[in-house]
Amino acid sequence: MRFSSNTPFIIVGITGDGTRFRPSDWAERLCGVLSAFGAEKKMKYSPYVSPGQYKAEKAVFVDGRFYEIEPMAYRFILNFAQDNDLQLIEGVRRNENKIDTI
Repeated sequence: MRFSSNTPFIIVGITGDGTRFRPSDWAERLCGVLSAFGAEKKMKYSPYVSPGQYKAEKAVFVDGRFYEIEPMAYRFILNFAQDNDLQLIEGVRRNENKIDTI
């Protein structure tokens, strides 16, 4: 599955059979793979991929522009979701601690 490069999406930590994905910190771990350490020597998530919650479930928010910047990492994220049978929702993005749908 490939979304439009400008369409944001989220990966929700619920599998196709409705069970909660484990481990409980999967979203932070996945985003940690794409993070960097800044000048202050603290891990910083990518501005294009970040953990959060969607309807009280762990989720990873992906900016649709991420594909243009790093297509291999974009495919890695989608493959992770598909390999683990996680829900993908197109057109949802995080906007300063609230959820927007487009």
